[in-house]
Amino acid sequence: MPPQEILILAMTRMRSGICTAGFTREPDPVTGLRWVRPVRDFGTVLPGDMTDADGRLVQCSDVVELNLVAPHPDPPHVEDWLADFVHSRPRLLRRLEGDKRARFFSGHLDRAPEDVLVHYTRSLCLVQPERVWARFSLDTYSGKYEARMGFVLPGNANHPRATSQRGVPVTDLKWHALGREWLGEKGGVLELAQNAILERLIAEALYLAVGLSRSWQGEYWPLVVGVHVVPDYEEEGRRTEDGRREVEDGRRRA
Repeated sequence: MPPQEILILAMTRMRSGICTAGFTREPDPVTGLRWVRPVRDFGTVLPGDMTDADGRLVQCSDVVELNLVAPHPDPPHVEDWLADFVHSRPRLLRRLEGDKRARFFSGHLDRAPEDVLVHYTRSLCLVQPERVWARFSLDTYSGKYEARMGFVLPGNANHPRATSQRGVPVTDLKWHALGREWLGEKGGVLELAQNAILERLIAEALYLAVGLSRSWQGEYWPLVVGVHVVPDYEEEGRRTEDGRREVEDGRRRA
C-alpha cells in the first residue's frame, strides 16, 4: 500500500510510549472518514516513531504521510494498522486550521458513538458533547499529576464513567501540558465547567476524540484521547516539549 495521508486527532501518553490515531481520506458511512490507529508489530509506538525528519514530534491537527502496511484489528480496536516506522518517518503535509477546521469538526461527527461507548464494537469516535467539565490535579509532594474530563452526549451513547462527576482520564499530550501550565508550580486541584473551559481557551466550540483502552481488569475503559476546540488554542513551544518529557519520564518510571 502506498503511504497514506492521516489527519492526526490523537497524540496521547501511554505507560511505555505513546498512542496516535486519526482519519484517513477513505469515506466511512458512520464516522465520515475511516479511523486508523498506527501500531508496531511488537511493543508500543515511541515518540521517535512519530517524529519527522526535522526532529518535530507530530501534533494533533497535523496531516501527515505515514506508511501503513496492513490492517491489524484487535477487537474492539478494529482501527489498528501496522505501520512501518523504521523505513519511513512521518512527513508533515499541512495542518487543519482556520475556517477549514471549524467546518471539518462540525461535519465529521460520529453518527453512532454508542458503538464505542456502549456496545464496544469499535474503539474510536469524534463527538461534540452537550456538556463537558474538566479536572486537573497535581500533588507536588508525590509528583502525581492527573487530567480528567466528564461529558454528556446526545441520545443513548453515554458511558456511566464519562457522565460521572469524576469523569474519565484525558491522555492528550497537549491537554496534559496545558493543565500543568494552568496549575502552576503550586499544584493543587483545578475544576472547570464548560463555560470556564471555553473562556480560558477563547474558543467557540469543543469536540472530543474518545477511545477505549486496552483490556484492563477485564474491561475496556473510556478515555478522552483528543481535545479539539475551534479556533484551536495557542500552543507555546514548551507545551510540546513538556508533553515529550512527560512521555519519556513515564517510560523511565515504568
